[in-house]
Amino acid sequence: MKNSRPHRKLMMAFLMASVVALSPATPALAEDTKYQLGEDSLVNAGKDSGFSKTDAIHKDDMHWNWKLGDFYLSDFTRAIEEDGTPVFLKNVGDEVALWFALEQDIDRLNGDDSLSIAEDEDGWDQRLQVAQQNFGRGMLIVKHTDSSNESKTTVHRDFLASEASVAAETQIGLFEEGDYEVALDYEIKKPSVNVFGWKPVHKYANYQIAFKFSVRNGNSMVFPFDVKTGEELINAAATPNGFRLDLAKSKYLDIDIRREVLNAGSSGLIEDTRFNKPAKDGNEYTDEGTYTITVSNRYTDQVTVKTIYVGTNEVLKAHAATGQSISSINSLLAAGATIAKDGSISPVSGPAIEAEFDNGEHPEGGVHGRGTNEGQSETASGQGESEAPTSWLSSEALLTGAGLTLVVVLTTAFAVRQRKQRSSEPTQPRTTENHQP
Repeated sequence: MKNSRPHRKLMMAFLMASVVALSPATPALAEDTKYQLGEDSLVNAGKDSGFSKTDAIHKDDMHWNWKLGDFYLSDFTRAIEEDGTPVFLKNVGDEVALWFALEQDIDRLNGDDSLSIAEDEDGWDQRLQVAQQNFGRGMLIVKHTDSSNESKTTVHRDFLASEASVAAETQIGLFEEGDYEVALDYEIKKPSVNVFGWKPVHKYANYQIAFKFSVRNGNSMVFPFDVKTGEELINAAATPNGFRLDLAKSKYLDIDIRREVLNAGSSGLIEDTRFNKPAKDGNEYTDEGTYTITVSNRYTDQVTVKTIYVGTNEVLKAHAATGQSISSINSLLAAGATIAKDGSISPVSGPAIEAEFDNGEHPEGGVHGRGTNEGQSETASGQGESEAPTSWLSSEALLTGAGLTLVVVLTTAFAVRQRKQRSSEPTQPRTTENHQP
């Protein structure tokens, strides 16, 4: 029995190593991305004035030197600033959310039994145009303005009462592209008279925490779709039908489109000076020509360039697909070359000139050059393929390899130890028990 303990230790180590090696490796989670909002925006909004005043908090104020809680935004890719307003960029998979972390007992503010959040029975918000009503114990107001300048205001009545436990942390909502204005309106009361616990008269004051922020998609993708078949047209594609632009959910991109047509007087393209202009989501283009679509994201400096040919002219199709000049294509055709359905050129001799399809995106900004095949573009919903970070893949491979190596080493050591123990143990004589009837 005295040798069983080392066996158990080895077996436990073996089992632990097996779990580490055979379980799927999980990447270490980075600290959640958080951005605090409204930190210095607290004001004394007066009393029954529609929260329209913005008086500073002074030393005799009930709200002096303490805060109710913190607002913060989470799960975004990058935060920048535009005209003093924070702008949060989101990518595929990000779920931008606004949170409020309550730091006070609303019935005992700042540890003072006489200080509490009151029920504001006749509140209204002048600036955000919220009609007079019972605000309850705190009214949270969120106004969203979209890319078309359409606004929608959502109110959360009795907000602080629903957060009535100290250190409560509540998600207010998920946020897509747009501009947001947020205000938390609440009323504080304090007894003016206290006669042995009897508090017949109170004094009241209104307070507001308010801030603005914007959310934008971080990509610079545009999706052309055939106007008849509905199929997505990748970069350098051709269609006889025309195309429609779709920005998916990215409504704040800058789009310019240029149309070029074949000049009958020369062997080249000329720009249609009447057609070099900004474009917008949903525009359709059906006239024959080569269209160059340039999309830029002002917040990331990313630029995407796509070329689409509309029409049935084989020379223009080949030009859009391969990037070869019109004169070069005409020379190849005169020598007997043929143009395939996808616009690629097959000369009489020499290698074929392939159609250079790609997604047209240049992540670092600038114009994407031809000759780089980056695969298919993202889908119209903006859901591109997700790529695991290189650091995660490296750590996963290292962890799995180390675990498997440890399993092999421990298994070998365990087997060697058992063989040594068997060889060192004296052979026990076999005995036969006599059973009495």
